[in-house]
Amino acid sequence: MLPEKKIILNKKTNLLEEKIYNYSLQDVKEPQLFRDIFDYENVPKVIFNNRNVPMSMPEEIWITDTTFRDGQQSMSPFTVEQIVMLYKLMSRLGGKKGLVRQSEFFLYSDKDRKAAEACRDLGLEFPEVTSWIRANPKDFKLVKEMGLKETGVLVSCSDYHIFKKMNLTRAQAMDKYLGIVKEALSAGIRPRCHFEDITRADFYGFVVPFATELMKLYNESGIPIKIRACDTMGFGVSFPGAAMPRSVPGIVYGLKHYAEVPSELLEWHGHNDFYKVVTNADTAWLYGCSAVNCALLGIGERTGNCPLEAMAIEYASLKGTLDGMDLTAITDIAEYFEKEIGYVIPSRTPFVGRSFNSTRAGIHADGMLKDEEIYNVFDTKKLLNRPMCVSINNTSGLAGIAYWINQYYDLPEGQKIEKSHPIVAQVKALIDKEYDNGRCSVMGDDELDAFIMMCDKDFHKKLLVVGE
Repeated sequence: MLPEKKIILNKKTNLLEEKIYNYSLQDVKEPQLFRDIFDYENVPKVIFNNRNVPMSMPEEIWITDTTFRDGQQSMSPFTVEQIVMLYKLMSRLGGKKGLVRQSEFFLYSDKDRKAAEACRDLGLEFPEVTSWIRANPKDFKLVKEMGLKETGVLVSCSDYHIFKKMNLTRAQAMDKYLGIVKEALSAGIRPRCHFEDITRADFYGFVVPFATELMKLYNESGIPIKIRACDTMGFGVSFPGAAMPRSVPGIVYGLKHYAEVPSELLEWHGHNDFYKVVTNADTAWLYGCSAVNCALLGIGERTGNCPLEAMAIEYASLKGTLDGMDLTAITDIAEYFEKEIGYVIPSRTPFVGRSFNSTRAGIHADGMLKDEEIYNVFDTKKLLNRPMCVSINNTSGLAGIAYWINQYYDLPEGQKIEKSHPIVAQVKALIDKEYDNGRCSVMGDDELDAFIMMCDKDFHKKLLVVGE
């Protein structure tokens, strides 16, 4: 017997649409491991079925944070003081609208709980302090004791985890997960269900039926139940027409369309194993997720999480506005990581690396002397408090040296020097001699300053006075 058709008015498109889908749990005896895609001995395959779904970006989108949970699993644990400082910088970055809306914490150690309490005691509206637990009653007690309003719950959804890790059937896993969710609801706590390994899961045989049951509980209780789609291994792809289970558009559309999960209850959590983490997060936004989950500087296990600072820039790009974000906090966050925590940021990392808006090419520096917009991605001095800079080596040329002098001594308009200035040629001769003698490294600022003093002490004094 065919399922009865249900006609609904889609308020987003103002079109009448048919709904005949009703997916039930498929409690299989053997795990579905998608061996045609993930045979383990080869690079995972991207399969296409040429089924495209519509983009539908929510009116409101935002960022959530996992720096103090998933992020710090990849490095030496933060101190309470470091967590509090980063939390305050994160709040400044997100602005008054709370575009960095929530931050999640472990609760397992005394230090974890002290950090969560210290951040909450700051009285900042955003980001909201939330937690993360495993799906068991013992962990849930920690949430109740802390008095938090929301907690993440690990609900692994691929057969890799259900069968191989937990030794359960799908029915047993769903029953266990629903039990802990009901316990959260009975305590008035918002559960955030982390659908671990969703990009290797049987989407129609487990993910949609489970999400549907969660939405029933949401409708019965009136308490929001969030679903975090976790691309745990970074297998997600954004390509149009990509087949499940790897399709990010398909996952987001399917959760909205088949399980009827509202956008504001959907969140994407990705990893960067295949260099796709930012693109996949963007795609999740574009196809209906309101939230993307990130970590500062992209820290996290293996290849890391989606960089929070990257998604702040992506938000501005997609929405055409900063919406009150203070992007200069990104630079302060990067400096704090390096100077106070001792974390080494690769120099070419976008927006936070020391060389992200720096050039060594003489031809680029020549263009920058005329107009820095030619070779800078945007006004990095205004938005990030990071002026465009050059690194000097044997390829920088006269233009690079002139640009360095203007920038290093902060010379005002009207007093900037050109590459034809005599001091530039004199400094270049000293630099060339260094590299002729076998030097391989970039020139340091102190060395270049000393070269100018060697060439012309009086001119060097003038530079210092003008730049004050």
